Amino acid sequence: MIQAAVDYAKRFIDMKLHKEAIQECRMILEAVPQIRIDFENPTVALEKKHVVIDHVFPTEARDSMKILCDNGDFGLFNDIYDVYMDMKRPPEEREITAELICVELPSDEQRASIKNFLKKKYDLDDIIIEERQDASLGSGFIIKYKSDEYDWSAQGRANQLKSFLHDTIDEAGENVSRKEIIELLKGGVESFELEAKQNEVGDVKTVGDGIAIINGLDHAFNGEILIFDDGTRGMVQEIRRDELGVVLFGRDTKIKEGTRVVRTGKMAGVSVGEAFLGRVIDALGDPIDGGDPIKAEDFRPIECKAPSIVDRKSVSKPMETGILAIDSMFPIGRGQRELIIGDRQTGKTSIAMDTIINQKGKDVICVYVAIGQKASTVAKLVNTLKKVGAMDYTIVVQATASEPAPLQYIAPYAGTSLAEYFMYKGKDVLIVYDDLSKHAVAYRTISLLLERSPGREAYPGDVFYLHSRLLERSSRLTPEAGGGSITALPIIETQAGDVSAYIPTNVISITDGQIYLESELFFEGQRPAVNVGLSVSRVGGAAQTKAMKKAAGSLRIDLAQYKEMEVFTQFSSDLDDTTKNLLRYGKALMELLKQPLGRPLSLAEQVITLITAVSVRLYDDIKIDEVKKFQGKLLEHFENSHKAIVDRIMDEKVIDDALVEEITEVANEFKASENSSES
Repeated sequence: MIQAAVDYAKRFIDMKLHKEAIQECRMILEAVPQIRIDFENPTVALEKKHVVIDHVFPTEARDSMKILCDNGDFGLFNDIYDVYMDMKRPPEEREITAELICVELPSDEQRASIKNFLKKKYDLDDIIIEERQDASLGSGFIIKYKSDEYDWSAQGRANQLKSFLHDTIDEAGENVSRKEIIELLKGGVESFELEAKQNEVGDVKTVGDGIAIINGLDHAFNGEILIFDDGTRGMVQEIRRDELGVVLFGRDTKIKEGTRVVRTGKMAGVSVGEAFLGRVIDALGDPIDGGDPIKAEDFRPIECKAPSIVDRKSVSKPMETGILAIDSMFPIGRGQRELIIGDRQTGKTSIAMDTIINQKGKDVICVYVAIGQKASTVAKLVNTLKKVGAMDYTIVVQATASEPAPLQYIAPYAGTSLAEYFMYKGKDVLIVYDDLSKHAVAYRTISLLLERSPGREAYPGDVFYLHSRLLERSSRLTPEAGGGSITALPIIETQAGDVSAYIPTNVISITDGQIYLESELFFEGQRPAVNVGLSVSRVGGAAQTKAMKKAAGSLRIDLAQYKEMEVFTQFSSDLDDTTKNLLRYGKALMELLKQPLGRPLSLAEQVITLITAVSVRLYDDIKIDEVKKFQGKLLEHFENSHKAIVDRIMDEKVIDDALVEEITEVANEFKASENSSES
């Protein structure tokens, strides 16, 4: 029976509601079922319900009925009635039973002692104890009352000792010799004290497809971790009137109807700490890269409240991606949430990977969460990060396509909890969710298996909340709140470029801008395939460095004019010189925005490229297929022969007219020398 029904029954008894009055109420509801339907309907006005109660129900019961209507709990009436009638029975008529499981039947004195314990614990007048013998306990006994269990058996004590020794070894860490472990275990056994803990125990009603329906466990809460007899862990995902819906974090092959389930009283969470840097872990925080066990420093629940408005600070510091097309036109700030959206195989993960690589030496922690990806794809990305030294400051959380939907569902929350650990210690964190489309599919799978009502595209009604509560945890904190930040790069996969589908529109409305990757551009060789017209950053402009802002100038407008002119001139063969110059300039810009994978540009390289392209128009008369080659040589010339200019841009992050003239002069001289050497 649910606790709310018990509380209402006690309240009605305190209000002196007589048995005859509540019986009359039940008779009225059975005689006129429409009254019950109207009272349970939240759209019916309370005033109308009160009028019906005043005209139909007995005077003594009217206040009680109004309380149920006001609280929206009239659907509990039958449960409240049953509890009320049970409480009103005389003690001699009530049969309250407990179960005693033992190896040998107890003596009269032991039986009386157990009875007194239960009567005192649960405030009972009397209780009947049903006894059952079970030799598998070894010795001792187990008492069961409702969903509570007290284990004084040899088997239970052995399980306690096993758990204690396991925790002792975990706390010792990985750098402990075998001899030291033996000494630790000896000391642990000597100091170990048995406890007869109260456990709330339920049993499996049905199981399948990673979902278990549990009877009992009246006091379990949403998000609590439960442990099954075979050691499998599960999380309470749905609380119904008489049962729980639990998602399993493992295979359900050893779980069957009647399997015992125990509450832990703990929220689902992950271990966190500095030792996780450079490691690949699963959604539960366990290492899967073949390395040593990870020594955790703390534990954080996977579901945490987002920072309040008071604790947030405005975005004013850039999170440089090293990608010219993004940093110049759609800058991202630390604490921002910038969506990367596009069809499959358009370079979404590549942008995220380049951004991670570009954080080297910038004191930024990176968390990459792979949701529903192929294990081989994740392994390839990890190897790339290791080659360039980026794994030293990166954590990879992996829930591949072969893993159960519940693990794919919790993976981004677990990754965010790890990121929050560093954020609240004052660190800047970059987190990539690759991708949230598959995350939404995993949640839809769980919801349909839990028999929740499907909505648009068969997603449940709370799928918006699924992603909003995740992405709202990314922010920049005030110094008083910790001073760190989480910058989120969620990835969404579209179908045939349809950004108006359910999940894409949801995430677009949650985030602070989007980088839209277009298939047509990608196949034309424009990589990264950023669509300048549909991409936007609503926050990052405030965080863009002054040097970048001045260098970029009219780049975005120039590209828009080029695109418009390119479409217009498709229908014309005779072009004037102004149009030809504009087209040459636009083609050169598009060529410069191409960038090889794994080669992010520094701030100085981007600023020099933009000044020479936008202000000086250095590339207009260079053949298109020679533009990238010339750019590489020019940047190399600045690095080798004019290091002072590069260092000044990197240190001051500001450029003035004098510096622009100096860059222009050096670039023109280099171009002249290149032309003379070629001739």
